Amino acid sequence: MSIKKDIESINEIVILVNEFYDKVEKDDLLGPVFERVINGKWEPHLEKMYRFWETILLDNHSYFGSPFPPHTKLDIEAKHFDRWLLLFKKTIDENFEGEKAKEAKWRADKMAQIFQHKLDYLQQSNTSSS
Repeated sequence: MSIKKDIESINEIVILVNEFYDKVEKDDLLGPVFERVINGKWEPHLEKMYRFWETILLDNHSYFGSPFPPHTKLDIEAKHFDRWLLLFKKTIDENFEGEKAKEAKWRADKMAQIFQHKLDYLQQSNTSSS
């Protein structure tokens, strides 16, 4: 049995991101959504996610940009966010434990809530202006 440790460096971020997106790529609900956008070119997306989570969890500001706008072009809804969270938390629980691991799950919950709320708002705005 291996001893789990907390998310302490870019090395753990890479493990988290790689194992999570391996699950996403194989997932019957999320895989097709990502594949339509990524089109088999996972490496640039993974590199961006390493920087994003390093910035969020380790306070090492290597990510610059706005994570929300790319999601406005996706055909996603609550079930997609639910599955994303399920896979993300499962990946953390399989590999890590500690304060940063808990924080990662908390931040993922908050991001999913905010993104879903913003997407719902945009969809309602587009529907009411039609």
